[in-house]
Amino acid sequence: MSPVSPYQVCVAFLTRIGPDGRAEVLLGRKKTGLGSGNIVGLGGKIEPGETALEAIVREIEEESSLVVDPADLTEVGLVKFAFPFRENWSQDSTVFVASRFTGEPQESDEVSPAWYAIDDLPLDEMWNDARYWLPTVLAGGRVLGDFTFGEDCATVSDHELHDPLLRHSH
Repeated sequence: MSPVSPYQVCVAFLTRIGPDGRAEVLLGRKKTGLGSGNIVGLGGKIEPGETALEAIVREIEEESSLVVDPADLTEVGLVKFAFPFRENWSQDSTVFVASRFTGEPQESDEVSPAWYAIDDLPLDEMWNDARYWLPTVLAGGRVLGDFTFGEDCATVSDHELHDPLLRHSH
């Protein structure tokens, strides 16, 4: 795995069974900042003194108005992003999933949330790395990955997916 990034973030994928019986995931179109215009999971920066779990509960509420009990969130992995051509974008993201929450998603200053069918993800509108690992996570799997973005800072130039079950073997 690549070295720990100074920039620690978290992302969550909330799931439900939609009105038509299909499994859905809550994603949001980013309105500001890094990745503006992209469809993303809810999440953001882990503040000093916060755990990833505390941060994701706060971020979900800030971005969507949904309230999630920390006990209902499952940590499913870590994705590391390297941007050699824009170093300050490099970050490590702790990934969570949850299927229990309270409230209805509301638009925020940062994202415009919407439900998407898991079997029809908007991968072309998401960060380029999502296609490599998000379907696995939404199918109940885990992820441990290193992604390097190319000169355009948008396309994955190199990636490595590690076996998450071997994570604690060293």
